[in-house]
Amino acid sequence: MRLLDFTSGGTMMTLPDDELRQQRDDALVESLRLSLIPGVGPLTRRALLARFGSPEAVFRAAPDELRSVHGVGPKLMRSIVAAGDEIDPESEIALCRANDVAILTEADEAYPRMLREIHDPPGVLFVRGELLPQDALAVAIVGTRHATQYGLRQAELLAGSLARAGLTIVSGLARGIDAAAHRGALGAGGRTIAVLASGVLNIYPPEHKELARQVIAHGALLSESPPRFAPLSGAFPQRNRLISGLALGAIIVEAAERSGALITARLAAEQDREVFAVPGHIDSRTARGCHRLIRDGAKLVESADDVLEELGPLVQATPRADGQIVHHPAELLLNEPEKAVLAAIDGEATSIDQIVVDTGMAVAQVLSTLSVLEMRRLIRRLSGSTVVRV
Repeated sequence: MRLLDFTSGGTMMTLPDDELRQQRDDALVESLRLSLIPGVGPLTRRALLARFGSPEAVFRAAPDELRSVHGVGPKLMRSIVAAGDEIDPESEIALCRANDVAILTEADEAYPRMLREIHDPPGVLFVRGELLPQDALAVAIVGTRHATQYGLRQAELLAGSLARAGLTIVSGLARGIDAAAHRGALGAGGRTIAVLASGVLNIYPPEHKELARQVIAHGALLSESPPRFAPLSGAFPQRNRLISGLALGAIIVEAAERSGALITARLAAEQDREVFAVPGHIDSRTARGCHRLIRDGAKLVESADDVLEELGPLVQATPRADGQIVHHPAELLLNEPEKAVLAAIDGEATSIDQIVVDTGMAVAQVLSTLSVLEMRRLIRRLSGSTVVRV
């Protein structure tokens, strides 16, 4: 038997483990069903859950109630109503279990914290490999598929140096710079995450199947698309928000003026992530995008030290016995009062008075703790009386 943390009539209720498992399985089925409906993107999903509270409640809602949700028109409303008959999440779950693909929803503890902070997080993630808490300290490295030898060398060197410093390298498994970044991290014995526009059982490009296997062994492949999903062109820009969202910052290595890597840079800036760019040869077409980013304020990168210096309070360096310096996410090194205060702060404006109530701490202690969190760039003050998580 396993205790649940709710009461009825003053008596603690218990449910058998198999019943709890069934409840979790049912919740996963309905969460996945909602994500598989064409037209239900991250923002519409969030609006539906804000209105009805759970995927199960969405499917119990009347058509008129569904139409009252922003983003739900007549066509999408009909799709939601018909989803119980037309969408088969059980077959996707069976496929995932047969191929060691984990399914993470926003309710799972293993769901990446960094993705929770973006304004359009995926409702469901499919993962091959393993996501670890240390992956909160990650840097994205992306760039052109048509890379020069200079660009490939810089991407691999940067990824290797940052991986040795303890950072996880995030990229998109694409040809060119992305593949070089993954290989640099793997060659340094570090961790790397590949975010796919296709499903995690449909590796694209196909010649990177062996590279994908290595990534799975030393990190994870992940996608918000179903496991066998084809790599449609429109999915790549959507995928880029996850690459930047998983990272503290994005490094652009070689990008033409219309490169998809510049989309990642723009998304990183919108997500309040750091943006870095590696300069190239002035007569190289693949350097123009990076030079434009630098002119617009991106941090110029000549070595991994430039990245670590800019991240500053977000990471803390500790020496190892072998003399190597390893960096850790600042949030993972907080003491208990700091963790309590940070947990009380939402992604929206949170009043200091509410933090005092939620934590039960003295006002003076809350104020001093907020100063520490602000110094570490984990929160930002909106006014004298409100703060928000960064």
